[in-house]
Amino acid sequence: MSAKEARTFDPASPEFVQNPYPAYLRLRKMAPLFKTPGGFWLATKFDVVNAVLRDKRFGIGYEARTKRGQGDDIFEVPVFNSMRRMMVLQNPPNHTRIRGLVARIFTHRRIEALRPRIRYIVDELIDAVEPKGEMYVVRDFAYPLPVEVICDMLGMPVEDRGRFYGGSGKSNRLLDPTPLTPEEIEQTNKYHLELAAYFRGLVNERRKSPREDLLTVMAEANEDGDRLTDDELIANVILMFVAGHETVSNQIGNGLFALLSTPGQLEALRADPSLIKGAVEEMLRFDTSVQMTARAALEDVELNGKKIAKGEGVIVVLGSANRDAGEFSDPDHFDVTRQGAHPTSFGGGIHHCLGAQLARVELQIAFETLLRRLPNMRFLSLDGPRFKQTYTLRGLVDLPIGF
Repeated sequence: MSAKEARTFDPASPEFVQNPYPAYLRLRKMAPLFKTPGGFWLATKFDVVNAVLRDKRFGIGYEARTKRGQGDDIFEVPVFNSMRRMMVLQNPPNHTRIRGLVARIFTHRRIEALRPRIRYIVDELIDAVEPKGEMYVVRDFAYPLPVEVICDMLGMPVEDRGRFYGGSGKSNRLLDPTPLTPEEIEQTNKYHLELAAYFRGLVNERRKSPREDLLTVMAEANEDGDRLTDDELIANVILMFVAGHETVSNQIGNGLFALLSTPGQLEALRADPSLIKGAVEEMLRFDTSVQMTARAALEDVELNGKKIAKGEGVIVVLGSANRDAGEFSDPDHFDVTRQGAHPTSFGGGIHHCLGAQLARVELQIAFETLLRRLPNMRFLSLDGPRFKQTYTLRGLVDLPIGF
């Protein structure tokens, strides 16, 4: 890929959505940091990506970026107005304040205590499909597992959960660095309003009758008299609900696809279950469900020989950094025995994913149990699976397998 070709790079193309990694390789070789015709920078090498994620001179430029793409009046749309109150899209001091009020529920002790419940959910899902000898991985397993886990944490009544199944996929395009169509905005806003109304009612119930759940913790969070406003509370509850299952669901599908595509690695992991933790890190590296994130320069910055002006946006391509040969040996080879891999999949710096440990626990239990209980997993179709038409979040539409 020449520098000219890099500037015409199109992540929305069907070929890229299906397999972005050849394009990432060409970008790393020819233009590891370049300015797109759209006016933002694209960082693809591991060292550049990590520099941006950890450099305090870069922050979140969500509002300016969204106005540039969608117009000055976009924040009159409720879903966009709510998103700018989400902690992942804010800079200090607001980010620090909101994250501090929420982080107490994601302690190591609390997450480890969830293991028995997660194992129960995994076994229950496999019980439902085992007699059939086949399943659609996303529909029957990868999606309902993290949904049930985050619903448990939030304290959502079991009878309410089905109404939101499948809905979060409607909002995935909100994270892509290209403008949404009017139809996409209408669809995502409708789903957001349904979620906001539901959680507002549930939060009011928790204020009257507190419980041991994440909703109560967030509603009662208080640090020296500082509390979340109602709008901040609802926005971040929705963030927890959507982020708490969409990325894990995608990662289960991506990871299982990688395993079934490399039978030798599948057999190595089945023969030695002690490799599970490292194998999960390899799945996160090899085909991460979060492919990119965005930052903005808070001041003029010189990076990798380029001058990035204050206010300019940088798209950091996590999926590309994870395939950088300068950091990982033979990076396009999926290797469950790989040692010491530290992928960028959960971001870095002050915005490192709050739910990273929870995601790892869910993935570890999911794959350990699948391998133990379904020893003859195989593709049901010779046709390659289709990926969803988004590129910030990468995941399969579904994956039919037999066992």
